[in-house]
Formats: sequence, structure tokens, C-alpha cells
Amino acid sequence: MAKRARAPRAPGFEGSGRTLHAPSISGGRARARLLHVDDRLAPPETRVEYLDGAELFAGPAELPQATQHFDLTYVLGAHIAKGYRGAVDMLTRTGEASDHAPDASVFAQKPDRGGRRRLEELAFEICDKQALAVPTDKARRLIGRGVRRVFCILVKQRRVLEWSRETDGWRPLPKDAVIEDPCFVCPLPIQSLFDAASSDDAVARALLDKRVPALEQAVAEGEARGEARGEARGEARGEARGEARGEARGAALGELRMAQEAITIVLQARGIAIPAEVARAIASCNDVNKLRRWLKKAATTTTAAAVVAGSRRKR
Repeated sequence: MAKRARAPRAPGFEGSGRTLHAPSISGGRARARLLHVDDRLAPPETRVEYLDGAELFAGPAELPQATQHFDLTYVLGAHIAKGYRGAVDMLTRTGEASDHAPDASVFAQKPDRGGRRRLEELAFEICDKQALAVPTDKARRLIGRGVRRVFCILVKQRRVLEWSRETDGWRPLPKDAVIEDPCFVCPLPIQSLFDAASSDDAVARALLDKRVPALEQAVAEGEARGEARGEARGEARGEARGEARGEARGAALGELRMAQEAITIVLQARGIAIPAEVARAIASCNDVNKLRRWLKKAATTTTAAAVVAGSRRKR
């Protein structure tokens, strides 16, 4: 007698390996109703998912997979265009016996005619210790459900794969490639998902492309001050040299102001109150690298004070 194939399991699953079938569905009317992306088979707010009738347990992540999750959402959130919304671990019903959650996804913000959320257009999976067969099965079902594009980030290899409908398999993307899509305000560089400096640069460019009023004002003010200083020095040392220095200082000041405004905007957008002492610390900081670190903290912290915590060194 042939052995029954073991059900796919996510990292951290400590069960016996037996196949745990999803609850059966009887009756054509019930089957059709449950095929909406928001109709649940897996219990929400748990780590349980279903893939082709097999129960998966998605265990918590550890380094380096956990940090890769953070880096993806940090860069992805800044690039999402107006009219779209990002999500993390959002369950999507892909079939009668499949109800699973991509690590990150992007979907149209406007509900469908029935007032329910729309199917995601982009989906991202992060693969470290997990066998590639699991994200492969998920990708096939997501594409079959109607998701436009599915990506898989290989943590150890520092590579990104995209699912190909033509080959029914993964297609490696070049390390210097960018992901262009209507869901993004500007192309998302692959390298920004793996390198901290590239991540900050990509986020800053995306926020500028979104034309955030506060950032545009800060850049304009920096340029104006730079030009004024350049003109004043140009009278004494020559117009060309004065303009060059003025533009350089204006650009540096503009970068500082942009980073300071970005931290404030992120905290306000997340509904986090900013005490006066925190606002002063942000406004008085002239270290662009420190401001970049604070910007990352602002994306995940629960309090504004935690953003600048530890910034004062003991003498």
C-alpha cells in the first residue's frame, strides 16, 4: 500500500505530521457562498491556515526571517500608491479547502459592490527554513484565485522570485531589478529589501513621489535657505563658488528637514501622540543617520518616546 504524502507544514509546527483536513462543506449554495476572499475556513487571530485541506501551523519567526518581515513592510508601506492598502498576515480564501495568509499583500482600498474587501493584487511570501514547496503551493492557489503577482523572498540567498504563469514556477529577479506596478507610487528596488541604507533611500524617494505636503515644504525651505546663503557668499568669493556651496548646504538641510518631517508624519498617521520633548528632540537632531534610525522605529513603536529613547549618551 502506498504511503500517504505528508501534509506541508510551516516552520515551528511540532505536530505528528498527520494530515488534518479542513471542515467539509456540503451543498452547492454553501460552497459558493464560502468562496469569497473574506469567508473564513481558518480561525482568524490564530496561527492556523489551510492549504488544499491540510492544516498548517505558521509558527513565530526568528532571525533573520523576523527582520526580513520588518524590512519588507517598511519599504512596501512607503511605496503603496493612493487608492491601495497594505496588509500583513491577512487571510484570503483561495478555494473550498484553502484559506491562508501571505506574509504581506497589497489590495485596492475601495470595497467591492457588496461592501467587502477586494482580493489582493500583490502577495509576498518570505522563505527561510521553510521548504519552498509551501510558498509554491500557496502561489499557485493565489494566482488561480486571481491575484495578479506573487513574490517570494529567499532570506538566505538574498534573492527575490516572482511567480510565472507561463512556466507555472518561480522566476528569479536580478538583484539590481526594480518592481514596477500600478500599486506602487514609484518602482521598488529589489536591493532595498536587503540593505538598510538602500531601504532608507527608497523610502525617502517614495515619500517624496507621494508629494507629502510637509516633506515638500521642508525641501522647498531648505533649497531657499541654501540659495540665499549661496548668493551672500557668492558676492565675496565669487558667484559660482557661492552657489555651489549654497546648493550643497541647502540639499543637506533639506534632507534633515525631510527626515524630521517624515518621523512626525509616520507617528501622526499611526495615531501616536507626540509629546513636546520628543518633538524638540526630533527638530534639534542634525544627524541624518540617527534620524533614519528613528524613522524606522516610528514605523513599529507604540509610543513616541520610544523613537528617541537612548539618544542621549552618558558623559
